[in-house]
Amino acid sequence: MSYTAPLKDMLFVINELAGLSQINVLANCEDATADTVEAILEENAKFTGEVIAPLNWPGDQSPSFWHEGEVTTSPGFKAAFKQYGAAGWQGVQHPVEFGGQGLPKLVATPCIEMLNSGSLSFALCPLLTDGAIEALMIAGSDEQKALYLENFISGKWTGTMNLTEPQAGSDLAMVRTRAVPEGDGTYKLFGTKIFITYGEHDMAENIVHLVLARTPNAPEGVKGISLFLVPKFLVNADGTLGARNDVHCVSIEHKLGIKASPTAVLQFGDHGGAVGTLVGIENRGLETMFIMMNAARFGVGMQGIAVAERAYQHAVAYAKDRVQSRDLAGSAAPVAIIQHPDVKRMLMSMRSQIEAARALAYVAAGVSDLAHHHADAEVRAHNQAIYDYLVPIVKGWSTELSVDVTSTGVQVHGGMGFIEETGAAQHYRDSRILTIYEGTTAIQANDFVGRKTVRDVGAVAKLILSQVRATAAELLISNNADLIAIAVQLSTAADAMEEVVSYIVGNIKADIKAVFAGSVPYLKLAGIVLGGWQMARAALVASTKLQSGAEDISFYQAKIMTARFFAEHYLTQVPGVKISIVTGFVGTLALSESQF
Repeated sequence: MSYTAPLKDMLFVINELAGLSQINVLANCEDATADTVEAILEENAKFTGEVIAPLNWPGDQSPSFWHEGEVTTSPGFKAAFKQYGAAGWQGVQHPVEFGGQGLPKLVATPCIEMLNSGSLSFALCPLLTDGAIEALMIAGSDEQKALYLENFISGKWTGTMNLTEPQAGSDLAMVRTRAVPEGDGTYKLFGTKIFITYGEHDMAENIVHLVLARTPNAPEGVKGISLFLVPKFLVNADGTLGARNDVHCVSIEHKLGIKASPTAVLQFGDHGGAVGTLVGIENRGLETMFIMMNAARFGVGMQGIAVAERAYQHAVAYAKDRVQSRDLAGSAAPVAIIQHPDVKRMLMSMRSQIEAARALAYVAAGVSDLAHHHADAEVRAHNQAIYDYLVPIVKGWSTELSVDVTSTGVQVHGGMGFIEETGAAQHYRDSRILTIYEGTTAIQANDFVGRKTVRDVGAVAKLILSQVRATAAELLISNNADLIAIAVQLSTAADAMEEVVSYIVGNIKADIKAVFAGSVPYLKLAGIVLGGWQMARAALVASTKLQSGAEDISFYQAKIMTARFFAEHYLTQVPGVKISIVTGFVGTLALSESQF
């Protein structure tokens, strides 16, 4: 099944909702003119459509494999990755001084989406390298930056993130990998790391592992974790590669999905110790690792949107081609199944959720650019707080809906969707990991409650809700029946979300377990409300365009009706979810352990 990037929708969101014109006037963002961005996205769409997308199905059928410590990636991956690096796609948002293009996050985000729609398995390698680049940019020494960043950005080397150990899953306080100082500025590392994405492969000259470990006198818990840079091949002072380091891949996992992406078990120090250098400050490694994790979490949210888009395109193509049963209105001959009301409902559910999640993620990317590049420190801090609030939603909500959307894609295919040869099942299988890695949905939700809502007593949430209500008010005075219908549901949903925020803030000290019992529903509720808000904004823009005589009537009409569908099928769920949060904890927590 081919993939065609939804450029029209991407550009609409970038320009009309995420505010490219407000970002390309900022320092270091001036190159991101509307024409330049459109040209970049068109070129990226061509690359992902012609080079990456054809690898997706073959990669699933012929996964990466391990033999005597070495991993051979799926056919075509190595050549495609070389093209990816040579074309400069790894460096879209990274600094010019290290070989990147230095473009805003808002421009990089649709490129990330397209790459992941092409192949989730392929895109994971650049995703982890992006995280390594971010970590070194923030905490790396000048020497580390000089030795590693340009090679990362060029695609010559790739990066990994090493957190998890056999006894330490999401609880990083249990990390036991040791880092022993050698007295010359280096450390010897000993331990085992599991679930390491692209921990071993054949696509680059070197693989650079960023590893959490403990020094000999480190305090217990997360406050005693340091971060180390451990390359597969040691790097000489002049940047050339030296001897093989003592880090080895002892196996890769056999998985439900993303089969072409090698998930490695890495052993450090079986032959005297793996040589590493400290990144940042000793015992402060988790802070730096969170930089990688936040970058990766946003990227995983984009993966959810991307695989959902691929599944949607697959389902639409099948629904237009599959002829079965007569039209309910009474046609004599069988019709394509897209003519049947419930198939249209399924396709609209897929389409509307994707557009809502895409719009919210791109808006978040634009907010991040303002947080990094605006001249006013107060404006930067304000936007950083909003971005921090949105990241767990982008990660958690977008990935949860991707499982639903890809499942619906299988359903559109009917029995053929259950047959691997159609390809619909791969999207479903691939999506299932997205709610788990880089922090499960529950971990995102716990962060969303504890750090993003309670810590500021709901201030950012209520600020955003004031903007949601302003949009609803604008819709209500439009004298347009579709916009008014959207406004009614948006306003009701905003009220419900504010009640939830007040409940969380007001009850966190009195009954913390009751509050956290509703953390995942709260995360999903916020996604629906804020995604619905972006859909409402899109409908307003589309209505204005139509009134002003825009040529692409079909596109703008579809925007309005897709927003109305989302409002009437998803925003209407919010009051019910509110009840599950503010009173549903009673049933959630009622049974004792022995009663399960």
